[in-house]
Amino acid sequence: MEHITLLIGIVIVTALVFDFTNGFHDTANAMATTISTGALKPKVAVAMSAVLNLVGAFLSVEVAKTISGGIIDESAGIRPEVIFAGLIGAIVWNLLTWLAGLPSSSSHALFGGLIGATIVSVGFDAVNADKVVMKVLIPAVAAPVVAGIAAMVATRLTYRLAKGRDEKETAKGYRAGQIASAALVSLAHGTNDAQKTMGVITLALVTGGVVAPHSDPPLWVIVSAGLAIALGTYLGGWRIIRTLGKGLTDIQPPQGFAAQTGAATVILASSHIGFALSTTQVCSGSIMGSGLGRKGGVVRWSTAGRMAVAWCLTLPAAGIVAGGAAFLADQGDWGVATVAVLGLMVSGAIYAASRRKPVTHDSVNEDQPEAAEPAGVVTAALQAVAPPPVGPVVTVSPEAGRTPAAAAS
Repeated sequence: MEHITLLIGIVIVTALVFDFTNGFHDTANAMATTISTGALKPKVAVAMSAVLNLVGAFLSVEVAKTISGGIIDESAGIRPEVIFAGLIGAIVWNLLTWLAGLPSSSSHALFGGLIGATIVSVGFDAVNADKVVMKVLIPAVAAPVVAGIAAMVATRLTYRLAKGRDEKETAKGYRAGQIASAALVSLAHGTNDAQKTMGVITLALVTGGVVAPHSDPPLWVIVSAGLAIALGTYLGGWRIIRTLGKGLTDIQPPQGFAAQTGAATVILASSHIGFALSTTQVCSGSIMGSGLGRKGGVVRWSTAGRMAVAWCLTLPAAGIVAGGAAFLADQGDWGVATVAVLGLMVSGAIYAASRRKPVTHDSVNEDQPEAAEPAGVVTAALQAVAPPPVGPVVTVSPEAGRTPAAAAS
C-alpha cells in the first residue's frame, strides 16, 4: 500500500464508485421478478441480494483476470490516467441509463470505457481484439438468447407440471422457489460483476508497478470491491427494478422461478470459464423467455426494443465519453482534475434530474403506462408453438354465441 501514488489512489476510489453504481444498476437482475410477484418485500429483497453479492465476490477470480490481463494489453504502456478515463465513461453511461430506467449492461459500459480510453491514449494495438470478440462480444449475443430459450422451455414445462393443481397452492411453492433462485442469481452476480472492479483495480496496480503483471487481485481489493457492490445493491436501483419487473412482461411466480433459475445457471457457468458477460442481458433475456413461455403472457416489445438499443449503444457510447476523458487526462494533472470535475458535475446533474420523478421501494410495483400494450405478432407466433395449458380446458360449442333462430336454422 505504501507504493500507491495519489493518482492510483484516485483510480481505486473511482473504480469503487463504478462498483457502487454497478450494484444499484444491477439489483434488478436478481430481485425484479421476486419483488414484482410479492415473493419478498422490496427492502428485504435488496438486503438479501446485497449480502449474497458480497459472498459471491470471494468465490472466484477468473473474470477479474479477464479484465486485468485480457481485453487490454497491460504491457503496452497503459497508464493509470487511461483507466481513470475509462471508469468515468462507464460511470456516466451507467447513470444515464439508470435515469432512463433502462437495464443496460454495466459490464459493457466498463469494457467500452476501457477500450475507448486505451485507443485514444495508446492506440488500437493495445486492445486484444481476439479476447474482446471471444470473451465479450460473442457472450453478449449468445448469453441472452440461451437464457431466454432456457427460461421459455422451463416456463412451459413448469405450467405443464402444475396442470390441474390449485393455483394458489402452487403459487406459494413457486414464491418460495423464487426466493431461492433469486438468492442464487445474487450469488452469481457477485461472482461475475464484483470481479470486474477487482480486475480494474488490479490493472491499475499493475500499471503503477505495485503488483506484478498477471497477479491475482490482493485480498483488500476483493473485500473493498465486494463491499462497494453490496452497498450499491442495498440502496436498490428502483427505476430499473420497475422496468424489469413490470415493464417488460407480466410476471407470475412460476415464470419468476423459471427465469431466475435459468439466468443463474448461465451466469455461474460463464463465471467458471472466465466469460465477463452482462448479467443484465442474461436476466432480461430470461424474463422475456418466461413471458413467451406462458400462454397469454405478453412481452412488451416496445420496452424490449428500447433496451436493445441501449445494449447496442453501451460499448460505443461509453467508449466515446472515455475517449474524450482520456484526451483531457493525457494533458497532465490539470487534465485529470478537469475530468474529475466534469464527471462530478454530470453525475450531480443526473441525480438532480432523477429527483423530479423519484422511484422508491414504495412505488416500484406501480404499473407503467406501457403495461396495456397488447400481444404483438412476434409474441403470438412464438406462443403458437405448443403453448402450455394454464388451467382447465374449456370446450366451446360451435353453437355458443348464436341466437336461437340462427341455431335452429
